[in-house]
Amino acid sequence: MKKNIYDYNVKRIDGTDIKFSEYKNKVLLIVNTASKCGFTSQFEGLQKLYEKYSGKNFTILGFPSNDFANQDPGDNEEIKSFCTINYGVTFPMFSKIEVNGKNTHPLFKYLKSKAPGFIFKQIKWNFTKFLVDRRGNVVNRFSPSTKPVELESHIENIL
Repeated sequence: MKKNIYDYNVKRIDGTDIKFSEYKNKVLLIVNTASKCGFTSQFEGLQKLYEKYSGKNFTILGFPSNDFANQDPGDNEEIKSFCTINYGVTFPMFSKIEVNGKNTHPLFKYLKSKAPGFIFKQIKWNFTKFLVDRRGNVVNRFSPSTKPVELESHIENIL
C-alpha cells in the first residue's frame, strides 16, 4: 500500500491516465457511483456541491462500480453519457473499478484502510463517500444514505 493518496494513479472515464498528485491542495469527495441504483439521483446533489465549491479548491471524483447487484453494467462511454445527459455531471468521472473483493482498486483499498466504516471495512453499497482534506488525509467516510447536501458543513469545515 502506498504512503498517501497522492501516490495513486487512476484512469479517467475516457481512458487517459492521471496521477492523483494533480489533486494536491484540493479538498476531495471520492464517491463510488452507479447508474441504476436507488441512490443514483444523488448525482444531482453531487453536481450541485461541485458547482458551489469547485471555485474553492474542492472537487468530486466519481468512480463507477458494478460491485453491487449489477447496478452499473455499462461500459465507460455509456456511463459517461448517462451521467451527462441525465444529471449534467461535470465533475471528474473515472473508469469503472471494483471497490470490494480480490480485484479492489488500490485507491479504494487505501481509502477503506484510512476510514474503515462503522462496522466493517468493506463498502456496503454504491455512493459511499470519502472526504479528503487538502493534505491528502482521509477525514471522513459517509454512508450511501447520506445525501450530498448533508456534507456541506463537513466540506466547509475543511475548506
